[in-house]
Amino acid sequence: MSEPKKLYIKTYGCQMNVYDSERMSETLGGQGYVETKSPEDADMILLNTCHIREKAAEKVYSELGRFKGLKAEKPDLKIGVAGCVAQAEGEEIMRRQPLVDLVVGPQSYHRLPEMEAKTRTGAKALDTDFPEEDKFEKLKNRPKAKRGPTAFLTVQEGCDKFCAFCVVPYTRGAEVSRPADRIIREAQDLVERGVREITLLGQNVNAYHGAGPNGDMTLAGLIWELNKVDGLERIRFTTSHPNDMADDLIEAHGTCNKLMPYLHLPVQSGSDRILKRMNRSHTAESYLRLIERIRAARPDIVMSGDFIVGFPEETEEDFQATLDLVQEVKYGYAYSFKYSTRPGTPAAERSQVDPDVADDRLQRLQALITQHQREIQDAMVGRKVSVLFEKPGRLAGQMVGKSEYLHSVHVSDADVAVGELRDVRITNSGANSLAGKLI
Repeated sequence: MSEPKKLYIKTYGCQMNVYDSERMSETLGGQGYVETKSPEDADMILLNTCHIREKAAEKVYSELGRFKGLKAEKPDLKIGVAGCVAQAEGEEIMRRQPLVDLVVGPQSYHRLPEMEAKTRTGAKALDTDFPEEDKFEKLKNRPKAKRGPTAFLTVQEGCDKFCAFCVVPYTRGAEVSRPADRIIREAQDLVERGVREITLLGQNVNAYHGAGPNGDMTLAGLIWELNKVDGLERIRFTTSHPNDMADDLIEAHGTCNKLMPYLHLPVQSGSDRILKRMNRSHTAESYLRLIERIRAARPDIVMSGDFIVGFPEETEEDFQATLDLVQEVKYGYAYSFKYSTRPGTPAAERSQVDPDVADDRLQRLQALITQHQREIQDAMVGRKVSVLFEKPGRLAGQMVGKSEYLHSVHVSDADVAVGELRDVRITNSGANSLAGKLI
């Protein structure tokens, strides 16, 4: 029996890329590949790329350059670029890096087996189309490997919002939602393979409108269907847009027992002037009123957000409005970034904020976010939380998992297995995690 071929995948960026990498690994598994942690051992290297940050393409070219010696030592090694940089750069990748054998966009990775076979003939393979066929349906008969207790599940892709700073509409395409029955079938399959918590993914996941038995189904409707899946204990979703936070989804946070009390709802800025320049189509006031309604439905919910500081033409007054909004919301988690240009987006052509000014604003914002994050985490001490244990900790006998609020929790004096869902009394709050004892 021949030795299996080895596949090395390096994943950049968002959770959807993590999901895509898992699907690519599974589809190439049908071609005799098994994953390896080392590029030196690989027969194929795949870089699953992200185009969100500035100079993303240049970082990919730099990474590819590191494989030049490896390719010289192993002429049969195949190197591929997948994801959003692949979609944006296309043939340019092969022109600039002749060692690349295949380039595949995020909508075409179900075609990898045919592309891999083509590279074995010595030819190059390029596919950055937006095909008509459903890539997820093409992969439904993939091998059934055992899974850990948590998993991502893509339900919606693409974006129609065209925020001035974002490349997603150009690299992932228009909003498309998967049919509900196929999502439920995949969720059941994941549960059979050991998964107990599923995070539903989409560029605008709460814009989900997939075909259901009685017409298009909303995200709330999909969550209620998933709530019926035996063995599935927890449901999360990310990333949401404030304009798509519908009444039935807000209500579900208060009434659906498997939907976790955590919501990532990016606002990006607290300044209405900057929000308009970002093409966000909501105001700071409308966002705050939305938070009020969500908290009325689920008072203990932990909110998470995204912020861009130093957006073109942002003034100190605009930035102060962001600090004011953060002070009012008090996020349990938040991701904040200094604006960086994304080539091809409207904001890239505008007057840029001085980098030193943007750095100072980012530090001030992150200090406030960290203060609130720690306050919310410290308030968990003494409370009972439900923890899904995911892996052993760094210390002997320690196990680590996530609470319903997405806090990392570790216990040290208990016999608990990966995949168990147990009640824990929180005894201590650390810098980035909580400690507790099993109840």
